[in-house]
Amino acid sequence: MISRVKTRRCWWRWLGFALGLGLVLIVQLPWSQALGTSPEAVPVPVVEEVAPAEGLFFADVVVRNQPVFQIGGLSDLSATERAQIVNRRIASVLAQNRNQTVRTVTVQPDPVRGIATLQVNNRVLMTVTQQDSQDFNLPIEELAQRWSEQLTQAFEQPPLAIDVGQRLYSTVRQFQRDVIDQLPALIGAVLVVVMTWLLAVSVRHLMMTGAQHWEVDHNSKALVSRLGYGAVWVVGSIVALGVLGLDFGTLVGTLGLTSVAIGFSLRDVLSNYFSGVVLLASRPFRLGDQIVLNDYEGTVTQIQLRATTIKTYDGRTVFIPNQEVFNSSIVNNTTATVRRSAFMVGIDFGADINQVKQIMREAVLATIGVEPDPPPEILVRELGASAVKIEVRVWVNSRRLSFLESTSRAAQAVKEALQQAGIGMPTEIYTVKLQAPLADVADSADGQIALALPLSAASRQASNSSTSESSTPRSQEDHDQL
Repeated sequence: MISRVKTRRCWWRWLGFALGLGLVLIVQLPWSQALGTSPEAVPVPVVEEVAPAEGLFFADVVVRNQPVFQIGGLSDLSATERAQIVNRRIASVLAQNRNQTVRTVTVQPDPVRGIATLQVNNRVLMTVTQQDSQDFNLPIEELAQRWSEQLTQAFEQPPLAIDVGQRLYSTVRQFQRDVIDQLPALIGAVLVVVMTWLLAVSVRHLMMTGAQHWEVDHNSKALVSRLGYGAVWVVGSIVALGVLGLDFGTLVGTLGLTSVAIGFSLRDVLSNYFSGVVLLASRPFRLGDQIVLNDYEGTVTQIQLRATTIKTYDGRTVFIPNQEVFNSSIVNNTTATVRRSAFMVGIDFGADINQVKQIMREAVLATIGVEPDPPPEILVRELGASAVKIEVRVWVNSRRLSFLESTSRAAQAVKEALQQAGIGMPTEIYTVKLQAPLADVADSADGQIALALPLSAASRQASNSSTSESSTPRSQEDHDQL
């Protein structure tokens, strides 16, 4: 429902833009009426062919930069040159009478010469000739009278109003001319903008749909879709400006220089973002994976475009920039479902090793989290000074339980099974035992203290069950065992 409302709003915006453009093209603002001049009172030049350009055949006579009417050229003056002379005279009159009201423009006909002059304050502004009469298809007297009325109304118009009016009129008039001249290019640019908008929306939707399968948070998904949306708009804007007549080389060069400047100033930040995009594409790890990265080991809790978050086994949260992640060696302990674990167990020298192996194998296979395939490996690794050291290798399912928990359960099961079978697991801890009271030892000739090392359960049992024997031989026997 929300997407439909947004789509309707976008269409209303585009419709308003189109209507506004159409109004600018077709509506003629009555600025001449605002200046007190009616369209019927403005003489229209009569030409047999269309004028090549304004300024060659006709030019504007302006009052305070506001066009009033047009005049044509003479035999020795072009229309532009003649209009410039008249405009300078008008500007001079306005400058001299800045704080006074300019009098009415009067017409002074000269029937002998067949001309008429327009004067104000006894100064000649311009001359109406036979050529003007032919250009506008009006008698000299009538044409001169119309022009004098138009100039009088322009002079009487307040300066502020005339300035605002002429600026608006000039702007709208120039805009209309530009729009008409560039109408094909504008239509093409509008079509490019519409197509770019449709393509950008489609790309954003596709990227959001595809990002649902990524192991990233919602903010990263939205950011990736916005990057694609913005990239389409950048390309579409360049094409639209090219349709309007701007040079592609200049646009690309400007964009390149801007990109270099931005990239140089934000190289570290952009490097993290680009590294994040590469990591999302290559996917060396996912959310919940247990990885080893440099000096950190833990579970991946968040993957963003700028940084990756790891929660270590001791509860710390580490934010690692993606540039560092990208340039480092990553050990993913949970890429494969099954992972091998190993631990050492020491047994008594007198125990049956084959029996011990069978007990250990049955114990680890009965442990939750230990996989039967590949089968466990039980190897005699070392004949130590006090015990036979056996290594137990098991394969645990890291997806069911954590690696450490599975290893702990397997080791606990082995210990309990060996204890139930009566198999001793001696340690390498030496025990000092006093075989006689301290007073007897102090009175003895040699003053030696006997040392006993319980290497096994059998030796401890023998030591406890021994009857009253002389202290010196017993101590010597234990000393020999040491």
